[in-house]
Amino acid sequence: MTLPVHVRAHKLSPNASLCISGFNLIAADSPAIEAMTDFSRINAVSIAPAALINEANARMISRGVRLLMVVGKDDALAGLITARDILGEKPLQIVQGRGGKRDELTVADLMTPIGNIDTLSLEDVLKVRVADILDALKKLGRQHILVEDTDPATGLPRVRGLFSATQIGRALGVPVLGFDLPRTFAEIEAALVN
Repeated sequence: MTLPVHVRAHKLSPNASLCISGFNLIAADSPAIEAMTDFSRINAVSIAPAALINEANARMISRGVRLLMVVGKDDALAGLITARDILGEKPLQIVQGRGGKRDELTVADLMTPIGNIDTLSLEDVLKVRVADILDALKKLGRQHILVEDTDPATGLPRVRGLFSATQIGRALGVPVLGFDLPRTFAEIEAALVN
């Protein structure tokens, strides 16, 4: 491989330190787009509707996320599932209502279908600050919100990105308490286990 003349490699400086990421990269008054997980740059973590909820939980843990995009046939978005859906009271309510075992529940049993998902438009996101996104999440009582735009190749709507209250808190270097705090004993118990 030949490097162009204007790009020259050199030896690492002996007094170099490691850049620490994740803190103070953004501020509350930074443009909101700087805090968005942009799916045009980072792959969304997804799962099939037929997957068992234990598989979904394991995928969340292994990828360090608390939300999975549920993708069906032909990569069509079917919905989303959160850690709270899996670890909260919802599985117990479904099992009590129809019988069976918790381990037999699928992602489709617990997911939020596409028609019930709140989103922000990328056009609006480009006009607001990080603090505005946190305020919107708090008002909605959500930890996450999706961002939608139009695919320039097809002209169809697509999920462009995601905001996470926890991720924004990490980037700001401050703790952001969950907005959807556990309300039932089962949810509190599940939160304590993790």
